[in-house]
Amino acid sequence: MGGQRTNESEGTRALLRNTRTSAFKIREVLDLVRGLPVGEARDILRFSERDAARLVMKLLDSAVANAENNDGMVPDELFVSGCFADEGRTYKTFRPRARGRAGRLRKRTAHVTMIVSRLPEQRLSVVKAKQERAEADRRTRRVAASQRSGGRRTRAERTRRRGAADQADQAVEAERAADVAKADEATAVAEDIEAQGIVDQQASAMAAAADADAPADGPSSAAGPSTADGPSDEEPADIAGAEDEEK
Repeated sequence: MGGQRTNESEGTRALLRNTRTSAFKIREVLDLVRGLPVGEARDILRFSERDAARLVMKLLDSAVANAENNDGMVPDELFVSGCFADEGRTYKTFRPRARGRAGRLRKRTAHVTMIVSRLPEQRLSVVKAKQERAEADRRTRRVAASQRSGGRRTRAERTRRRGAADQADQAVEAERAADVAKADEATAVAEDIEAQGIVDQQASAMAAAADADAPADGPSSAAGPSTADGPSDEEPADIAGAEDEEK
């Protein structure tokens, strides 16, 4: 019987006393995580459906915190080197039964101990290699997913850009067609006016206004009044009319 006992395992401990759960129920959960690395033990406890799993999870976190803060160990290099549950005090109560009898109730308690230690070098290298492979696989999946999503975004962006370019080209073509239609309409109107012999009267009015606004010393137009130097053509007619009246 020279083997090492469970309560004599080396490592950092965390102890929970007088928990109101039976040792039988806690031992079933402890058997799931004994000898596993801390990360795997946490994953198992996180997805366990037993109520005692939450209690064991808190105790494991406490042991890891003690090892990190008190002993200076790295949490990722720890494993559950030992864990056990001992019987605690039993509270005895009674429940009334038929015919004046009393039924005994036993409220069990337990003392739970969690021990964590550093992994051996050979096992630690295996665990690190497994973690690196898992991280590389996750990175590869992320890159592939991002490339797939990026390809979809690129195709969608190209489609949007192509649609915007097509809309811009259509708008330019529509503007050109409108300009050509306006030019053709103006040409047709001008040709109709020219064929009917219609004279633009605004042009003659504008020319007469320009002649009226010309300075007095400048050359006079054919229809304008005479200059101040010579007599006008209407003066002899006015004088002859006056002489006839006197006679």
